[in-house]
Parts: sequence; C-alpha cells; structure tokens
Amino acid sequence: MRILVTGASGFIGSSLCRALAAQGHEVLAFHRPTSLLSGLEGLTVRHIIGDMLDPTSLTQALDDVEVVFHTAAPMRPEADGRTAIEVHVLGTRNVLQAARQARVRRLVHTSSVAALGVPDLPASTPAKKAPLLVARHPWNYLPERWPYAYAKHASEQEVLRAVEAGLQAVIVNPSAVFGAGDWYRTKHSLVAYLARGAFVPIIPGGLNVVHIDDVIAGHLAAVERGRSGERYILGGENLTLPELLQVTAQVVGRRPPRLRLPLWAVPPIRHLLEPARKSLNLPIEPNLLWLAGYHFFYDTRKSQVELGLPPAIPYRQAATE
Repeated sequence: MRILVTGASGFIGSSLCRALAAQGHEVLAFHRPTSLLSGLEGLTVRHIIGDMLDPTSLTQALDDVEVVFHTAAPMRPEADGRTAIEVHVLGTRNVLQAARQARVRRLVHTSSVAALGVPDLPASTPAKKAPLLVARHPWNYLPERWPYAYAKHASEQEVLRAVEAGLQAVIVNPSAVFGAGDWYRTKHSLVAYLARGAFVPIIPGGLNVVHIDDVIAGHLAAVERGRSGERYILGGENLTLPELLQVTAQVVGRRPPRLRLPLWAVPPIRHLLEPARKSLNLPIEPNLLWLAGYHFFYDTRKSQVELGLPPAIPYRQAATE
C-alpha cells in the first residue's frame, strides 16, 4: 500500500516507518524541514516536506494514499498552554479534512492515554486500590494544568466528528513509550537521566509503560482490525514509580533512588522547578507534578482481544534496549 506517516521523524513515527518499509509498503514520511531525521536514516522512504498547519502541503502529500498514520503532535514548547492546544487541534483537523478529501481507506490517529484524564479516586489512593482506566473513560481534568493531555482529548473529538462525516478512523492511545530510537529524548529520558547518575527523588504515584515494538504492533493491527471511531489503549506494565525507578537503576547499573517525597511536599518543589525547567533537562515537565500521587494504570484487554495483540514486552527489556 501507499501509506503516509505524519510526524515521521518522531519516536513512534520513525519506528512505524521502519516497520512499514520492512513489510514492503511505499512509505511517505511527512515532516517539517527542520525535523531531526536520525530515526529515518537508512530507510527506504519518500520524504515529504510539509506542515500540518499548511493544508496545501497535506493535500499534495495525500495524493493516491490509501492509509494515513497520524502520529504528529505539534505541541510547540515556546507557546503558552492555550496556543499549544489550538495548534495541536488545528493540525489534526487539517489532516482529517485532507484525508476525507483524498478518500483514504483508513486513518489511524495516535493519541495518548493522557486523553483519558485522571483516575476517579483521589491522588492519595494506594496503588493496590487504584482503578484501571479503560478506553471509554471520559476526560475529567483541568486543561490549564495538563495542556498536552487536553490537546489529545480535543484532537480525539475532531477524529470522532470526522468519523461521523464518513471517514474511517481508529484512535490508538499509547502509554509511556520506552525503547531504542527515541532520538528526541536522548538527554531527557528517565533511562538516560539515571544512567548519568542524576538525582531523582521518589514521588508518590505510578504509570503504565510500554515497549515501542508493542506500540507499533498496535498501530499496524488497528488498520485492519480496529473498529472505526473506537479507542484502543496500547499499554504494557502498570508500575508504581518506586518500581519503575528500581528497575531502571538496575538496568543502567546505578543505585536506586532512596529519597521519598511525601505528597504534600510536591507542590512547593513544582514552584521551584518551573522557572528553571529549560536549563535543568528534567525527565518530566514540572507541570506534570500536579499529577503526583495518581496511579495511571490501564486495562488493555480490549486491545488484546479486538486487535489480537500478544502479551506486553516487559519494561526491563525496553529500558535495556
């Protein structure tokens, strides 16, 4: 097939291009002229220079395309929260409109588990009692505290409206993705951060971590097996943050962090870190500390059953690679 991948230079986008090229598809890698292309080196793909905010470049890129993987996420870091959301949503809307006009057979929209919002129980809920969020979980958080997540949620609403208008589109929601080839986060990733021996305190909470290969397998399965208009969580292991840090430290050969911060101490630290966030190369943005204490655990059974996905690859392997 002739397949267009938006955001082709990103971690998921470049990994997807690699998998599609290996299957013999004609891959059109859509990216901006300033994109870092390390993830696409050595691949037999056709580079399409354009921008999601330029509808003309999208129209030209979609000529005779059968399938679109929309992985681009233009959350410009220099923009304020509201502007970043508007740019993200507008870019998605442009892709969807161009795909409808080109009459593509199917579009797979890469969202995030962040679009599901936060667990319904308080942030102080212990891990053992933390609920598993499912694909139908509605958005339930403050946009100004988590602009990225709200942008993902709002973009999904654009996809659903396009489905109602006749586009065949499936939404996939990866959790925190790890593995080889994340060129954009060589300095900022948790694995690299701990490998350098940097100080990382243990913050209350937990998250789901998934191997990049499982994310790509979910994208490929969504083309043929996903139901239009449906969400599919692409997740792996549900780990508390102490467990995540313990495994990561073992992988990189460092002593695991020991300092545990109580939940009440996190807000003051967030205020201290925010002004210096650009110079500190932190593994997370300080604004994400609003989410401290929550256990972002997910139920992936729908994806396993409907998409036919195998058991998840362990986080330890992803971190090692």
